[in-house]
Amino acid sequence: AQLSCLARLLAAKNLTADFGSFPPDLLLFFHPSEVRAGTCREFYARASRGNLDLLPRGSSRRTRLLRGALTCLGVRGSRLEPQQLGSLGALVCDLEPGTIPASGPAILDSLKLCPALTGAQQDALNALLLTGDTAYGDPSSWDLRTLQDLGPLVRALNQTTLSLVAEAVREDFRRSIAAAYSSQGPSQREKSLILLRAFAAASAASQPRLKRSTDGCPSEPITADSIPDSVPYLTPEELDLCLSNDVLLENLEAVLDEPITLGSAKILKKKVDQLFPSGIPEEQLKRLGWLSRLYTEQEISQWWVTSSDTLSALLSSSGGEWEDSQVQQLLSRYLALGGSLTGPLLREIGGKRLCNLREEQIQEIPAEAIGTAGQLNISLCSQTKKEQLYRKAWEAFAGLASTPGPYYCQIQPYLGGAPAEDLKHLANAGVAINMDLDTFLALNPEELQKLSVTDVKNLLGENLPKLKEAENEPLVVSWVKIQSQRELDCVLGIGLEGGLPEPTGTASPARPTTPATVTSTATVPT
Repeated sequence: AQLSCLARLLAAKNLTADFGSFPPDLLLFFHPSEVRAGTCREFYARASRGNLDLLPRGSSRRTRLLRGALTCLGVRGSRLEPQQLGSLGALVCDLEPGTIPASGPAILDSLKLCPALTGAQQDALNALLLTGDTAYGDPSSWDLRTLQDLGPLVRALNQTTLSLVAEAVREDFRRSIAAAYSSQGPSQREKSLILLRAFAAASAASQPRLKRSTDGCPSEPITADSIPDSVPYLTPEELDLCLSNDVLLENLEAVLDEPITLGSAKILKKKVDQLFPSGIPEEQLKRLGWLSRLYTEQEISQWWVTSSDTLSALLSSSGGEWEDSQVQQLLSRYLALGGSLTGPLLREIGGKRLCNLREEQIQEIPAEAIGTAGQLNISLCSQTKKEQLYRKAWEAFAGLASTPGPYYCQIQPYLGGAPAEDLKHLANAGVAINMDLDTFLALNPEELQKLSVTDVKNLLGENLPKLKEAENEPLVVSWVKIQSQRELDCVLGIGLEGGLPEPTGTASPARPTTPATVTSTATVPT
């Protein structure tokens, strides 16, 4: 709505001619009547680079945008020339299905810009590819490189087209998708699963139907050897019937390496819980990988986590993201069972989640663990927790205190909890530490107020000029207000204003009281 209003405002002020300075997203909201004929090609080429999802597919505004672009480019029928396709950009995604075969192979690269094609567009795309009259050739001649070159278009291939691709090629492509699955984000994983199922369906159609096994599995029961060829393609119900608990336990890591849906993941969790009704043994917890993320805080509170190796395995980033509440419960359980947080564990936990620990839990962290944890970002901690962690860091790095440079590098992440006395010691150590502005602004506001102008100058060193850029930060404003303006000018010399003014003179002493009949001759000194 804001972009739409802004577009109307610019049009009202006759500023649409200078569209080159506007972001492409804004151009989507211009009315075609506001686009000049002489520059319309450049306008629509730039607008097509915007986020078309800002305009709902099929909406009047999006339809009007495409119509304006086609008129500008002189398109009269279904066929579009390569130059016209290039100017349309992602607007190609809204073309009628008939334009795909009419425009021929030239349209394929443009269609790769489309997040998704309609059913009719997919049918038209497959019809064009089945002619074999494209750069990709006949589907029966495709190899792994061809499928990779098709890019996002491979998601639009139907069973007729896929069935013509050699089975060995389909299998190579399936394996390449599965190999990349673990490093993909959620949305990309969903697309990969769709592809895997499509290729699996094509393979199933070319093979004789297997008999239903006696235990209800619609195909052969899953074995260790058949995991890669079965687990990703079964529905949750089929997985439940075809994967025995014993096979899962023996091959848990192999099963978890396969790309599966959330529904299938819940089946695996159910089977693990069935295997260990009295609780998952600690050695088995290490094997859970990403499956551990499906457990609730209540379930985690029952885990037997006593070893740092177990906690490290559970926290490993290779298993995906945890919810903060899950990590909090996991750490609480580990500490309650007598566990101790080491430097490597603190690195796995990270500064943000470290801040979620209770104060009494932070108090239990050994100073030496802080010393080996590396750089932890504790900016989100409460002031009390920052002070707790600073004291531990101060103890851990005390041996470096005689070498201010190395000492500062180690203590820097924890200075938000430092008292003014320690900051003054750093400032007057005789070695420039050149504190960066972010660290300075993260100091305890109460302690900063106790620093003199010279202290601040010595702390910032060569970064002092940057303090001027932050003069409106509340922390800086409150500090400046209690400093002498003259000292700010003479010592810092960076133009900070708002300090205490110098008195214009000393107060005059009171005149002595004299009788009314006596004329005083006393003078008032200046």
